[in-house]
Amino acid sequence: MKKIETTTDATLVRQYLNGSEDALSKLINRHQQRIYNFIFSKVFDRDITEDIFQDTFIKVIRTLKRGKYNEEGKFLPWVMRIAHNLVIDHFRKNNRMPKFDNSGDFNIFSVLHDEDLNAEKLMVKDQIESDVRELIKELPEDQKEVLVMRIYKDMSFKEIAERTDVSINTALGRMRYALINLRKVIDKHNIVLTKY
Repeated sequence: MKKIETTTDATLVRQYLNGSEDALSKLINRHQQRIYNFIFSKVFDRDITEDIFQDTFIKVIRTLKRGKYNEEGKFLPWVMRIAHNLVIDHFRKNNRMPKFDNSGDFNIFSVLHDEDLNAEKLMVKDQIESDVRELIKELPEDQKEVLVMRIYKDMSFKEIAERTDVSINTALGRMRYALINLRKVIDKHNIVLTKY
């Protein structure tokens, strides 16, 4: 009968830090399929996926050896974040950042409202949220105000109009311009807002 693997990631990390190379290969074997598939789903190329996969674990090993790992029990999301950043570096280096699909008004934010997220998607969602927050800072004040009220405070356009002392049409117009400008900023900075 096959022994079921019950050692937690955190225990394996500890064992590796205490000198057990075997613990590291267990960790890599345990998660390699998820991480490999995650990278491949972004780059669609086996060779590039292999390279980024290797780089991810080189970075993981270096970080562990420097004692910089402190994500207790969150090993996989941490590795996924490293892989995600390396994918973005790869696109930046090769000047082929995938363009964000801007076909609908609120799709930039659709990902921010998905409740049913696993660890890897949550990590990407956090990345997107922080990217979007940075982008919003570049908008004109009146547009930024409407956008924040609508997306982050979930206010209706009627409430926004009353709060900002403008007509509903003006509030709608500001929201529309905010989204148009946001797209321009996304294009200007070549930002990847990952969709899954």
